[in-house]
Amino acid sequence: MIVAISGASGAIYGVRLLELLRRAEVETHLIMSRTAQVTLAHETELKVADVEALADVVHSHQDLAAACSSGSFHTLGMIVAPCSIKTLSEIATGVTGNLVSRSADVTLKERRRLVLMMRETPLHLGHIRSMAAVTEAGAIVYPPVPAFYSRPASLEEMVDHTLGRVLDLFGIETGVVKRWTGTAASRRRET
Repeated sequence: MIVAISGASGAIYGVRLLELLRRAEVETHLIMSRTAQVTLAHETELKVADVEALADVVHSHQDLAAACSSGSFHTLGMIVAPCSIKTLSEIATGVTGNLVSRSADVTLKERRRLVLMMRETPLHLGHIRSMAAVTEAGAIVYPPVPAFYSRPASLEEMVDHTLGRVLDLFGIETGVVKRWTGTAASRRRET
C-alpha cells in the first residue's frame, strides 16, 4: 500500500494509518511531502525519522523515478492521509510534479483504489470542482469526518474508527471499527 502524507492538518491520520497497516501485515511505501514534515512537527512530538520507521519503504517526494511512479509496480492502491486541496487538485488535473501526485496518477491509470482523505474546509467552488474531477477519474474523496454513533471516548478512538473505515474500502480488517448494529428497536424487530 502506498501511503502519502501531505501538508494538510491531520498528520496523525498518516502516522496511525502506517501503524494499523503494520499491524495488519500490509507492506507500506511512504511518501511525505515537505509541508507534511513541517505539519508533523507542529501537530505532534514525532520526528520524521519516527514516522519513516513505521513504513517498510520510504520514498522522497522528489524521486519521480521511485518504484511507485510506475504502473508496473504492483500495489493494493494508495491512500493520501491527510490530503491537502493542493494535492487533490494536482491529482485531479494530472499534474505530476512530485512523487505524491505521480503515484496517485499511476494508481488511477492502473484502475487501482485511490483514497484521498481531504482535510480542508470551508470549500469554494474550485475545491468542489477538483473533488468532482478526481472522483470522475476514479478516486474516492474521503474527508475524515468522525462518526459519533460509536461514542468515541478519545481522539485516538475517533482517528482509529475513521481509518478503519478507510481500510474497509480495501478489504483490510483492523478490528478498530465499532460496527453499527442498528438501534435497540430495530434489533428487536429482526428477531
